[in-house]
Amino acid sequence: MSTLICGSFAYDNITEFNDQFKNHILPDQLDILNVCFLVPSLRREFGGVAGNIAYNLNMIGGNPVPMGTVGDDFEPYKSWMDKYSIPTDYVETVSGAMTAQAFITTDKDGNQITVFHPGAMEYSARNLVESVPGVNLAIISPDGKDGMISHAEGCQLLEIPFVFDPGQGLPMFDAEELARFIDIANWITVNAYEAEMLQNKTGYSLAELAKKVDALIVTEGGHGSKIYAGAECLEIPAVTPSQALDPTGCGDAYRAGILYGIEHNLDWSVTGRIASLLGAIKIEKEGTQNHIVNRRDFATRYENEFGSFLEW
Repeated sequence: MSTLICGSFAYDNITEFNDQFKNHILPDQLDILNVCFLVPSLRREFGGVAGNIAYNLNMIGGNPVPMGTVGDDFEPYKSWMDKYSIPTDYVETVSGAMTAQAFITTDKDGNQITVFHPGAMEYSARNLVESVPGVNLAIISPDGKDGMISHAEGCQLLEIPFVFDPGQGLPMFDAEELARFIDIANWITVNAYEAEMLQNKTGYSLAELAKKVDALIVTEGGHGSKIYAGAECLEIPAVTPSQALDPTGCGDAYRAGILYGIEHNLDWSVTGRIASLLGAIKIEKEGTQNHIVNRRDFATRYENEFGSFLEW
């Protein structure tokens, strides 16, 4: 049996600007803005929510089947996935399109300017959940809007339990569409900001949202996370990384841990801690798929961090 990962694939083009944006932007000239930032370094990383979650879940012994739409330029990414034996059977190439691309520039103050081209991601509805055999769990993560709706409805039709992970795609949906996702999802995972937006858009409180699903998971960065399951609210502690190099993709790593716990029927307290540790391991490396997880070392670190033995 496998876990279906519905979401985006993207190339992340990352640069650093060795100055402050504010020194090059004239506040009284914003109506005729025309700036150029010289960046001495450029790196291209494999990213996108589906790719990141699948990479992490595969690393800890899960069985991910990612599904998404990509462009004619996907071959280097496919070779990377092949290297780690992550299946690409349900990654469809859209002829004439480019794989989604993010261009991220960060200045000395940590401010970011990001340009995102969705490319082939907009065709995600072409992929059908019904075409993937042997699925016992799924996650609906940020992707093309029509695709997210179609994949959620496909899971509901086939009685495949799924996690609703709206992420940065949340603003695409109105209150009625979000209510539909919530009604048919088994679990919801959001960060603290997204949790506020979800409440504002739907009119549901956190308590009301938690009652509508088996569990509501809210991540809070360095403050850990909360898992609302049944009548309980479990406080999951954050793991302090050995070095905080790059937070990009930590949420995706965390979600892979959640999926692993659900797939293996682990207690929420254990599931949340696996997710927390996996997120910390990711932040210790630049890029979203450059960290390596050894299951034995992971179990040892889990025991050191939380004072309990990990049986997985």
